[in-house]
Amino acid sequence: MTFDITDLHGQRVVVLGGTSGIGLATAVAAAAAGAEITVASSRKVSVNRALDQLPAGTAGHAVDLSDTAAVRAFFSDLGDFDHLVFTAGESLLVSTLSSLDLGEARRFFELRYFGALTAAQAAAPHRRQGGSITLTTGGALARPRAGWSVAASILGAVDALTRALAVELAPIRVNAVCPGVVRSPLWDSMSDTEREKFYRTVGASLLTGRVGEASDIARGYLFFITQSYATGSVLTLDGGGALV
Repeated sequence: MTFDITDLHGQRVVVLGGTSGIGLATAVAAAAAGAEITVASSRKVSVNRALDQLPAGTAGHAVDLSDTAAVRAFFSDLGDFDHLVFTAGESLLVSTLSSLDLGEARRFFELRYFGALTAAQAAAPHRRQGGSITLTTGGALARPRAGWSVAASILGAVDALTRALAVELAPIRVNAVCPGVVRSPLWDSMSDTEREKFYRTVGASLLTGRVGEASDIARGYLFFITQSYATGSVLTLDGGGALV
């Protein structure tokens, strides 16, 4: 995997949710550019698996990103760093309104929205000058399907949070990447057969003729890390999905 981007030697990049899918691809890309990487997610086994794919010297931590005290302790122990990327999230909650479990819906908000907000707050005292935060939204924000009310709501909240934090935390840059359908563990709740059919069907409908790969989306996060004039922006990488 090769990337033609600005040199990140001497930069510390923290990727929360960086042990699989888009987060891991972003950690790999940043490491390839010379950054010192720290990845974190909730499961130790996932952290260990990711460290096998990342350069020697990469730090990995198992942290419950929905636990405010744990997140604060993580950043306190970490020390100063330059860039925070938040890609953490479970498989999407898809449910019709009539059958929606509101308790489960609140749980999804805990990680995907409040997890991002907690991380931004806890990281604030430790970010170096010139640093950045890059959050994650998604294509369901603009084009939700039936049953996607919770997913679209969370993504809308993160979109608004991105813009508000860009104002409040300036000159720290705050942006977000908005992926479309990507081959990633996000869809692991489907069976293998259902998932591949889903990828084929969605891919055939896109202007690019395929769904995204995690490495496609990782370039978006690297853009925001290295683009010193971008803040309060959302970069959509969806294969043209918003247009069809």
